[in-house]
Amino acid sequence: MKMIEELKKLFRETGAFKTGEFILSSGKKSNFYIDCRKITLHPQGAKLIGKIILEKIKGLKVDAIGGLTLGADPITGAVVALSDIPGFIVRKKEKEHGTKQKIEGLIEAGWNVVIVEDVSTTGASALEAIQAAEAAGAKVIKVISVVDREEGAAPALKNYDFDPILKKSELI
Repeated sequence: MKMIEELKKLFRETGAFKTGEFILSSGKKSNFYIDCRKITLHPQGAKLIGKIILEKIKGLKVDAIGGLTLGADPITGAVVALSDIPGFIVRKKEKEHGTKQKIEGLIEAGWNVVIVEDVSTTGASALEAIQAAEAAGAKVIKVISVVDREEGAAPALKNYDFDPILKKSELI
């Protein structure tokens, strides 16, 4: 797929794939880091990711798309801007003021939703977003990650049609 090759090229050009010593959000140590925001916040990257996701969900009845802030925010925005699909953002914790919502944006009970995220390691962030969406009464029909680090997310998300755009092994 031409768009996938363009996305891989952008990873190389932006330096989004780094080697060194890093601590991941999961707490694990790693000798590489995928700085996906260099891609998701890049004009070409956002458009590519949005278009690839729309290809991946073609033929599905999708009522909304979203995920856990901060990684999912630009991905959700790209899909919303390129489609007629509404978006939502899952907060890491409920607001303590106003409406005290855990989810911002558009999501309703009974809706089929797609969860997106930038990088999947263990699947914990996606599972947190899934839990919030399901608590709102939505049905999660697919989970799409820009990059799967191939460190446990796929088995953790096996019940949710986990479909990464790229895998770590394709970027090394």
